[in-house]
Amino acid sequence: MQIYKVGGAVRDRLLGRPVTEVDWVVVGASAEQMQALGYRPVGADFPVFLHPQTGEEYALARTERKSGRGYGGFTFYASPDVTLEEDLIRRDLTINAMAEDEQGRLIDPYNGQADLAARTLRHVSPAFAEDPLRVLRVARFAARYAGLGFTVAHETLALMRQLAESDELQALTPERCWKEISRALMEPHPDVFVQVLRDCGALAVLLPEIDALFAAHTGKDTNLLDVLRQCALHEQPLTIRWACLLHSLSKKAVIEAVNARYKVPRDCQELALLVGEFHSHAQRALELGAAELFDLLQHFDIHRRPERFEQFIAACEMIACTYPTPGQDEHPQSAWLRAAADAVRTVGAKTLIAQGYKGAELGEALKRERFKAIEDFVANPH
Repeated sequence: MQIYKVGGAVRDRLLGRPVTEVDWVVVGASAEQMQALGYRPVGADFPVFLHPQTGEEYALARTERKSGRGYGGFTFYASPDVTLEEDLIRRDLTINAMAEDEQGRLIDPYNGQADLAARTLRHVSPAFAEDPLRVLRVARFAARYAGLGFTVAHETLALMRQLAESDELQALTPERCWKEISRALMEPHPDVFVQVLRDCGALAVLLPEIDALFAAHTGKDTNLLDVLRQCALHEQPLTIRWACLLHSLSKKAVIEAVNARYKVPRDCQELALLVGEFHSHAQRALELGAAELFDLLQHFDIHRRPERFEQFIAACEMIACTYPTPGQDEHPQSAWLRAAADAVRTVGAKTLIAQGYKGAELGEALKRERFKAIEDFVANPH
């Protein structure tokens, strides 16, 4: 039985990057042997075991054969006679198909180290085209390593285009797609993720609404990539990055359709809808009348959910590409919106309750007094 460190841990060590997770492959062992040594089985589709002390994952070397559509359409074969090279060849990219033995020696049968040096994302074998999820994964790796100069090999991009032109991408589950999309948006260059998907034709399949912005030649395409770059530069959370990705779609029904397609988490859904509807209001915040400004604040429930309003403001700053830098004055529209929200928050229920208001009358009185606070704010800004 031989144990090898494989995949990302080997890749990132060679790149001089922090190694956060280690995967292991076991060659020459059976499931029964692993359990006899105290490893705990966890894999349903193929034999994966947890180390009895470290809890790290150890997988038996395996091969795979295409047996259906989509990411899950594979039959796996794990046996003591499967070699390390046979296990590595089923992986997506050469830079992910390297291993180290227990003495730390590199095993690189598919020239991953050379592709690391050349800053190239290249598929290991033609079997790459059997797994549609790899389109998203390669685009995500491109977003992660673009800052190091990595690009997708032409022949790999051609296989990605082949997958995009088939019906394989439609076979991916919403959950798997969202996992890859959300992870990619949090990479250092999320704009590269979108660009690579567009280059191989996958954006038109997965996010046709976004792809249409590029096809329309409206200038929104360049703006969208700029906005995503701003989000990464200022380390915005996923909620803001997702809202910024969808902001140019504007129409509520279109944004709802994209959210539903990938079963997007509720916080991301809500912010995307609010940003899509109101980001143009924020850009002209200084011109809004009292009624329009009050209506905007009402939509954000600023009393119970102040953090959502702050995320909205941050998203609007990303869209305007005018995020304030340390030492500079705050974005004037942002300062105005925050001041307006503070003016409304000065009106509380306690005073009105003391005056005898209750029930529906209390709600109406609160609304009336808060609107008056906005009128005073607009008429006499501080």
